[in-house]
Amino acid sequence: MKTDLPAAHPEKLVRSLELKVPPPLVGALLAAAMWAASPTASRSQRPSFGVAASIAAAVIGSAFSLAGLAAFRRARTTVNPVKPQSASSLVVSGVYGVTRNPMYLGLLLLLLAWAAFLWSPWALIGPVAFVAYIDRFQIGPEERALSALFGDAYASYRRRVRRWL
Repeated sequence: MKTDLPAAHPEKLVRSLELKVPPPLVGALLAAAMWAASPTASRSQRPSFGVAASIAAAVIGSAFSLAGLAAFRRARTTVNPVKPQSASSLVVSGVYGVTRNPMYLGLLLLLLAWAAFLWSPWALIGPVAFVAYIDRFQIGPEERALSALFGDAYASYRRRVRRWL
C-alpha cells in the first residue's frame, strides 16, 4: 500500500510549513516560551541597565516595524505575511533602503528587548529561534514570490539591501 504522508517526503513537509504562521504569532509564542524558560530568580536580579537596554531595543524595534507597515500602507500593497504573492508593488525606499525586512527586524528587536528584560540566558533562545524560523519559513518563500512578481527589479534590490541589517 502506497502512502503519501508528509513524513515520507521531508521536503514536502518543510514546504507545507512555509507561510503558515504569521510572524507576529511566532513572536508571541516565542515570547511566552522565553518567559516560561526564564527562572523567576533571574528576573529579580536584573540590573537597571538591563531594563534600560530592553526599553531602548523595544522602542527601536517598534519604530522599525511601524515604519515598514506605514511604507506598505502608503504603497497600498498587502501587509499580509502569508500571501506575499498578493503584493502589488515593490517597496524599496525609506526603511526598506536599510533592511529588506523591517517588520521582522522589529519583531526580533522586541524579542531581544524581552530577553534583556527577563535577564536569563535561556531567554536568548527565543530570538535565535525566531531568526531561524523566519528565515526558513517566511523570508525564503516571500523572496521566491517577490522574484516571480518583480523579476530584475527585485534582484537588483536584493543586491543593494541586506535581508536583516
